[in-house]
Amino acid sequence: MRLKTASKYRTMRLTGHRFTDNPIKVHKMNLQKQLQVLCSFTLLAAIALPAFAEEKVAATTKIKASDLNLDVPKEWKQQQPSNNLRLAQFLVPAKKEGAKPAELVISGPFGGTASQNIQRWFGQFQSEGRTAKMTQGKTEQGKYVLVDMTGTYNRSVGPPFQRKTEAVPNFRVVNVMLTVTAGRGGNYFLKLTGPKETVEYAIKQFRASFSADAEKEEPFEL
Repeated sequence: MRLKTASKYRTMRLTGHRFTDNPIKVHKMNLQKQLQVLCSFTLLAAIALPAFAEEKVAATTKIKASDLNLDVPKEWKQQQPSNNLRLAQFLVPAKKEGAKPAELVISGPFGGTASQNIQRWFGQFQSEGRTAKMTQGKTEQGKYVLVDMTGTYNRSVGPPFQRKTEAVPNFRVVNVMLTVTAGRGGNYFLKLTGPKETVEYAIKQFRASFSADAEKEEPFEL
């Protein structure tokens, strides 16, 4: 027996919902939904990306220390340099409230080779329990050598000419010698000093301040 249908394609009703047994029509409906979702995500991305870029620019402050240019996080509080050897210094906040902050010091240009300065940096730590990692890299401003050390640090107390120190355990110091090629040029020094936890929290921003890239760094040997 031949059944008559009201239209070319049959429809069914089930618990109040309409279904179609036309696979072409189903495919078109699914494709339309996918395109709508894709357009929505594209629109959201177009709106979000400029806002993210503005936030990133607003999060840093441009600092010029002689011929050295830096992008320092705004939350790092710039202070009056404590002596004439410093071009600039910053108080670097800790991640947790109440924890001790770190300090960033900018100085130079000074002389001396990388090896000579590294030997001096090693002498600022007690040898027992000291660890060090030495790397080198390149930025648009010039090549740099980075030495990352942890252990008991002989922190300077009072004016530098007095050469007084106090032993501070569980400290981390990241020294950078950046050889700037612009202007008069010369070796500029960046020194991030503080408790291990605070320095660990700030290390990525520290590298970013002078456009260093940890993934592109290579080992440095004396």
